[in-house]
Amino acid sequence: MTIYLLRRFGFILLTLFLASLIIFGATQLLPGDVAQVMLGQFATEKAIANLREELGLNRPAYVQYFDWLGRFITGDWGTSMVSRQPVRPLVVARIRNSAMLAMMALLLYVPLGILFGVIAALNREKPLDQIISGFSMAFVGLPEFVTGLLLISAFAFALAILPANSSIAPNSSFREAFPSLILPAITVSLTSLGYITRMTRASTIDVLNTDYVRAADLKGLPRRRVLGRHVLRNSLLPTVTVVAMGIGYVIGGLIVTEAVYGYPGLGRLLVYGIQRRDVVLIQACSMVVVTVYSLSNLIADILYSILNPRIRYR
Repeated sequence: MTIYLLRRFGFILLTLFLASLIIFGATQLLPGDVAQVMLGQFATEKAIANLREELGLNRPAYVQYFDWLGRFITGDWGTSMVSRQPVRPLVVARIRNSAMLAMMALLLYVPLGILFGVIAALNREKPLDQIISGFSMAFVGLPEFVTGLLLISAFAFALAILPANSSIAPNSSFREAFPSLILPAITVSLTSLGYITRMTRASTIDVLNTDYVRAADLKGLPRRRVLGRHVLRNSLLPTVTVVAMGIGYVIGGLIVTEAVYGYPGLGRLLVYGIQRRDVVLIQACSMVVVTVYSLSNLIADILYSILNPRIRYR
């Protein structure tokens, strides 16, 4: 297992290196001139040239890349080109906010998706199965901004029980931010809930039809024990993969959801950087997203071996 983890960490480092090349290249190809955007359309050529010299934008691209990568690895994420604030504390603060929202969304749709999937599998082709499948898939095709607007109309305007705007004060605790997290978390959860439910249903049906589950039933073992020890441990393996892969989708959903609700998270910060052509901020946010996605896939592989002892990594 140790050798496997070392190989995976090496692969993650390679992934981050390739991602840094792509991210840096993409920011270089963005339309417009950074200095021009920062100074405005009425800036003189001399002022633009001086700013480009100050920011190091007149150096060769490969020099800029290795300078940025070296400083990023050592913890110096640079200074925002727009706000002139250090990027690292700003991104770390927003990561904390997005982590609270993402964790609440995961705690909503993962247990509910597994529960609904198992119930649907145990009632295969029955009305309850059709109801669960229809409800869970109803929101899959809806973009987050549509779902968010529907929830705001229902719970913020019509019922007036939840806030429509999720702006929170800096350094707010989870308890303080909880009321503002409910609608955004539901918005993110509804899209992913259908995938988890369908995957759990399909894998549970497959496991229920296996010989060892039938043998356990014929031995007269309690149904709860059969489900817990024989069915769920094996049927959840594909679900773990979907959840891990869905981390990237959740991050994408957070970007839209945070913009809809005005929530001060990493996604909204990334949109802010793109709108203002803040290259340093875009690069830092993008690298954090790639890192989270890579680590989530590693965690999924580790959970595989925990759920199924027959799986051993070497």
